[in-house]
Amino acid sequence: MSSSVQLFRGQKYHELKGQCIQQGGLFEDPEFPASDESLYYDSATRGKVEWKRPKDLCEDPHLLVNGMSSHDFQQGKLGNCWFVAACSCLALRKSLWQQVIPDYNEQEWDPKNPGKYAGIFRFRFWRFGEWTEVVVDDLLPAQNGELIYCHSNARNEFWSALLEKAYAKLAGSYQALDGGCAAEALVDFTGAVAESINLAEGRYGEVISEQMKLFEDLMKVHKRGGFISCSISSPGRPSEAETEMGLIVGHAYSVTAIRKLRLGERLVLSFKAEKLFMVRLRNPWGKREWLGAWSDSSEEWKKVSDSERKNLGLTVKNDGEFWMTFEDWCKNFTDVDICRTVNTSYFSLHKTWEKEMMRGAWAKHSEPLLNRSGGCFDNRETFLQNPQYLFDVKKAEDKVLVSLQQEDRRKYKKEGKGDNITIGFEIFKVEDNRRYRLHKLTVQERVATSPYSNTRSVFLRRTLQQGRYVLIPTTYIPGVPTNFILRLYTDVPSKLRELKADRPKMTCWNLLCGYPRRVTQIKVHSAEGLQKQNRSGGADPYVLIKCDNQSRRSPVQHNTTSPVFNTQVIFYRKDIDSPVTIQVWNSNLLSDQFLGQAVLAASPGDPREQQTLRLRGRGGREAAEVPGHITVKVLSSDDLAEL
Repeated sequence: MSSSVQLFRGQKYHELKGQCIQQGGLFEDPEFPASDESLYYDSATRGKVEWKRPKDLCEDPHLLVNGMSSHDFQQGKLGNCWFVAACSCLALRKSLWQQVIPDYNEQEWDPKNPGKYAGIFRFRFWRFGEWTEVVVDDLLPAQNGELIYCHSNARNEFWSALLEKAYAKLAGSYQALDGGCAAEALVDFTGAVAESINLAEGRYGEVISEQMKLFEDLMKVHKRGGFISCSISSPGRPSEAETEMGLIVGHAYSVTAIRKLRLGERLVLSFKAEKLFMVRLRNPWGKREWLGAWSDSSEEWKKVSDSERKNLGLTVKNDGEFWMTFEDWCKNFTDVDICRTVNTSYFSLHKTWEKEMMRGAWAKHSEPLLNRSGGCFDNRETFLQNPQYLFDVKKAEDKVLVSLQQEDRRKYKKEGKGDNITIGFEIFKVEDNRRYRLHKLTVQERVATSPYSNTRSVFLRRTLQQGRYVLIPTTYIPGVPTNFILRLYTDVPSKLRELKADRPKMTCWNLLCGYPRRVTQIKVHSAEGLQKQNRSGGADPYVLIKCDNQSRRSPVQHNTTSPVFNTQVIFYRKDIDSPVTIQVWNSNLLSDQFLGQAVLAASPGDPREQQTLRLRGRGGREAAEVPGHITVKVLSSDDLAEL
C-alpha cells in the first residue's frame, strides 16, 4: 500500500480479509458494529432495524451491475440528499470513483469462487489533506427485507449502500450524516477545492452579464472534471416542501451536464439558430422533477431534432433527471456548491497551478504572544493573535486561489458539538522583507477578505500584485479551538510558510555582533515633480531604502515623474544612531541616475502620520534641495514585538 494512504482505526483490509477466508467466516467489524450505536448518536430516534448481508436480500449480489451511472441509486430514509447528490456527481467520472473504490474488480463478488468472499469492503476518502482507507463489513440496515438508507435501483447492486456505510463510519454513525452540503462529500471523494455561491445575493437571476460569466465558469469546471450541486434555501418554508414548479426546498440536486443547445437549421454558409444555455439536474430521490420550460414532456423539446435529443440523453420518464435553461436555474435555485479539481500536473494541456498546503490550529492561550485564537478582523485587540502565513507573489500580478478547511465536526455530534464553526481569512500586503509575525497593522494594506461562513471550507479567488503577503485564517468568534488545513494555488511557487517568531532570535552570534535594539517600518507611498529624464518628459524611477547596512529596492515605475510606489519595508536596527535613507533613482540601461533622497532619524518619538518630504542631494539632512517630493510613513519602536 502507498505510504500516502492512512488506515482508519489502523484496520488493514488484506490482512482482515485473509483471516476471514482462512477461518471460513464473514467479517464483522468491531469498530462499527451492527448495532444501534452505529445507527444513532442519540437514543430518542431509535427504531427497529435488522442488519442484513446482501446475500440475505437477493440472489446474485454485486458491487456494481453494468458499471456505475448517476441513475444507479436513490436516497433512503436518512436526510442525506447532499451525500447522494455527491454520489451522482462521482458516478459521472470513472477515474475518480475508482480512487474511492480501489481495485473494485478484486472487491466484486465472484460466483465461481464463493470461498474468496469474506464480507469485507474498503473505500478511500480524502480526509483533511490525506487519503484515508476505511474498511466495512457488508451488514446493512434493513426493514422488512428492504434497505432503509441509500440503495441502488438494481436490487442486487450494493456499491452505494456500502459506500454510505463507510462514510457513516467516518462520521461516527448514520444519523451523523443527517443534513449537510454536497460540496463536503465531493471534497472527501476527490480532494477538490469547494466554493459556495449564493445566486440570490449575486443577483444572477437578474443580471444577464453575471449570469453568462457564471455559465462559462461552470461549463469550464464541468469540462475539467469538477462538480456542481445546487439547492433552494428555505427561510419561511418547510424543508422538503415542493414549489409550484416541482422543485424541492432544502434539497440537494446534482448538476449532471451543462450544454449550449442550438435550435434551428445549420445552413451551408450561415448558422440560423437560436443558442440556448442549458443545465441538466438530478434529484437524489430518483423522482419528482421540474415542471417548467424544457421539462421532460414540455412543448419546447419539439423544436429539437430526434438526433439532438438522443445526443442529450433525453428520456421522458419520472427518473429524477431533467433539463432546464440556465436562466430558469439561476432564478429558481438559491445556493450552488462548486468543487474544482485544481490541476497541478505538469503534463496537462490546461493551466497548471503550484500548490502549497499547511496544517494549522486555532488554539487558546492566556499569554497574548502565544494565543492563536483571536477571532475575526472586528476583534481589533486580538485579531493578530491568530496563526499567520507568509507567501510571495513573484509575477507582476498572479491569480491566487485559497481554500481554508476546518476539520469535519460530525464525529462530535454525540457530544452536541457537531456544528461547523464560522471561519474565514484575511490577506494583507506587507513589507517586502517581513520575516516575523505582525503585531500591529500600520502600513500594511488589507487586500482581500474571504466570505465568513459556517461551511466546512471557504474559498477565495483573487488577482494579487507582485509583493509579499500575510494570510491570517480566523474563526469568527475569538477563543474557539479547532484544526484546519490551508491550501494555496498560484502560477509560480509562493513559498507559503507559517510565521512563528515574534522577533529576531537571540543567539550567541548576534550577542557578539549586536542584537537589534529598534524596529522601523517604512512605507514609501509616492513621489512627484521628479526631474525629467527622457525626451518625452518622463522618467523610470524606483526607490532604494537603506538602513544599518541593509537595503531594499522597489520595482521600477515606467515613464512617469509622479510615480506611485506603495513599497513597504521593515528593518531591525542594531545601530539606532544610523539614519534611514530613502533614495530615488532613475533606471537606465547603461547607468542609473540619482534623483534625490530624504534622510530620517526614524526615532520612536518622530511623527507617525504620513508626511511629504522635499528631496535633497547627496549628503546629510542639510544637503541642497533638488526637484521633487516624496510621501512616506515611518514608524519606529524599541519594543521589537510592537510592529
